Amino acid sequence: MAMADPHEDGPGFALPLLLFAGFRTLVDDLHAELARQGHPDVRPAHGFALQAIGRDGATASELGRRLGISKQAAGKTVERLERLGYAERVDDPADARRKQIRLTARGTDALARSAAIFEKLRARWAEELGAQRLRDVEAALRTMAPADSFRLDAAGWFDA
Repeated sequence: MAMADPHEDGPGFALPLLLFAGFRTLVDDLHAELARQGHPDVRPAHGFALQAIGRDGATASELGRRLGISKQAAGKTVERLERLGYAERVDDPADARRKQIRLTARGTDALARSAAIFEKLRARWAEELGAQRLRDVEAALRTMAPADSFRLDAAGWFDA
């Protein structure tokens, strides 16, 4: 089977598949390196959840909204993150009836390592594609998917 010329227009359905393949390649490479650096149990959905919890923490309801999943599904995600040592539930200082979800030192470490690994992966792409070509790809994606459209609910969006 002959490979398509990368400089020719392809069918419309190929664009989202190519974008997803690039995303998947970056995320798979990230997780392979995270595993080598001591975080073998982190999965892509965990990364979205850790980002959604963030430095300031979140309640289960807030986490569910940020991820586009139910409060119950968010609770299950938090349970998994707790078992793995990436998050903890603590009393909410603003409301004793609520629990606040916070990142543990391990969760913060995983996010920091992820950021550093993504920098290395971007550098590898720049080396392969050329720095200007990669900047052009990023600029084109920013044009088509503006910054205010960035959302963490991809995991919930893929759920059936």
